[in-house]
Amino acid sequence: MKKRQKVFQEAKEILTKGGVGVLPTDTIYGIVGSALRPKTVERIYKLRKRNPKKPMIILVGLMGDLKRFGVNIDAKTKRILKRFWPGKVSIILPCLSKKFSYLHRGTKTLAFRLPAKKSLRALLRKTGPLVAPSANIEGKRPARTIAEAKRYFGNKVDFYVDAGQLADRPSKIIRIENGKVFTLRL
Repeated sequence: MKKRQKVFQEAKEILTKGGVGVLPTDTIYGIVGSALRPKTVERIYKLRKRNPKKPMIILVGLMGDLKRFGVNIDAKTKRILKRFWPGKVSIILPCLSKKFSYLHRGTKTLAFRLPAKKSLRALLRKTGPLVAPSANIEGKRPARTIAEAKRYFGNKVDFYVDAGQLADRPSKIIRIENGKVFTLRL
């Protein structure tokens, strides 16, 4: 267990300085970096060769982190969030702030996930919110192992956290609009 704690401590230090790495999320391996650093976000877009018009999922350690993005939730939306979080569900919410256009890419919405995995939530409470798209080049299959992630990114990322082979699939994506839930990806 101490080895794992050391790995997460090193990842935390790199991430808080604007670094980028690959680690297991509660679903699949993600390529992660601070959601609050535009240069870090752009680096991930370039590494993944991601369509610049597509926003990325943001992992948060606490529901209160949504306020950091100017996302205000009413009581009904909060009840819906509590049904799904913590969990393997990414939820699209309005983000109208121009300050976060580097994240919402003109959509004025962001997808957030409060992960099911306690160790990941603990890391997020230390690093702050992280963008976390799947660890792959856009259009390719998400990495199921660190070896696959290394084939995609090699030494272009600052760290890798190996959790063996992950057999899960990407998170479910829903949108909450006017108190109603719409499923976009199962």
